[in-house]
Amino acid sequence: MTRRLDGAKLVLASHNPGKAREIAALLAPFGAEIVSAAALRLAEPEETGDSFEANAALKARAAAHTAGLPALADDSGLVVPALAGQPGIYSARWTGPTKDFAIAMRRVEDELKGKIDRSAHFVAVLALAWPDGDLKTFRGEVHGRLVWPPRGERGFGYDPMFVPDGYEETFGEMDPDLKHAISHRAAAFKRLVAACFR
Repeated sequence: MTRRLDGAKLVLASHNPGKAREIAALLAPFGAEIVSAAALRLAEPEETGDSFEANAALKARAAAHTAGLPALADDSGLVVPALAGQPGIYSARWTGPTKDFAIAMRRVEDELKGKIDRSAHFVAVLALAWPDGDLKTFRGEVHGRLVWPPRGERGFGYDPMFVPDGYEETFGEMDPDLKHAISHRAAAFKRLVAACFR
């Protein structure tokens, strides 16, 4: 049985400010006291896993062990079937040394030249770890298609080039409340909440 988190202090094991804001917003209704890994000056472990699950677990376990508190980590990325699943777990690395997602989006577009299939999906895996080593993971996905040029200033990462199925706006154009309701991270959170907060 998954352990409960009602009212617990929880380390958010992310150094990505956009991701941290989104996760904190999703957790706000559940009364958990959130402290960021950056605020605790926790080192960011190298992501050496071969899957979203492995990388999320690695980050959550490192933060829980160092902080002595339950820790929640996210590993997420864009999966493009026409690019054999890339950038996938390397989504952040496609930004280059400047961590510029405009560079990453341009690379995706360049590699899709001449390909008809523009389908894509976002994956988010949340890993919840306790200092004693207990760990649970929760996976969410949202499917859609890629557009060019990117549209919208909202969201972060690849959001401005991703249109979810059933919608016309990109995640970069979409009202944040709607995105939070339908995103890959939201789907993973629903599973986390059902297991740990209710």
